[in-house]
Amino acid sequence: MNGHDDERPLVAEAQGTEGPDEDLEAAAAKLADMEDKWLRAVADLDNMRKRLLRDAERIRAEERVRSAREWLPVLDNLDLALRFADAEPGGVIEGVQTVRDQAVALLARLGYPRRDETGVPFDPAVHEAVGTVPAGDAAPGTVAEVVRPGYGELRPAAVLVAMAQE
Repeated sequence: MNGHDDERPLVAEAQGTEGPDEDLEAAAAKLADMEDKWLRAVADLDNMRKRLLRDAERIRAEERVRSAREWLPVLDNLDLALRFADAEPGGVIEGVQTVRDQAVALLARLGYPRRDETGVPFDPAVHEAVGTVPAGDAAPGTVAEVVRPGYGELRPAAVLVAMAQE
């Protein structure tokens, strides 16, 4: 031996070069670490999905309660109107009108305003044509009569559309 063969492992060790076994162990450790992180991320994602579903259900339940609570004064006033139904008919009519106005206002507060305007151009996005009538004084293609009012996204207004006379 010339003395140089003994120096090579020392040089490799001094430079930080590892042998194949050390590389394999380092790769296995890195793989185990990455697998652990991946499993944790999957578990976190699953927990987040479950939490979002619970939150959505809770919000839905709270909104149902809020909407139902909004109707309680309407029901109270209907009860009052029925209690006095045997009294003066004018008072009953006035009471029912008040309850109706309350219900319309409630729907508007919930985001569903009443749509019952006439003389406006027919719009299939907010109107449902249930028939036509001769235009007369109304412009053709406009709403001549509202058969049933619409309420925002709940339902379109059922209308009669003015058509040009032939």
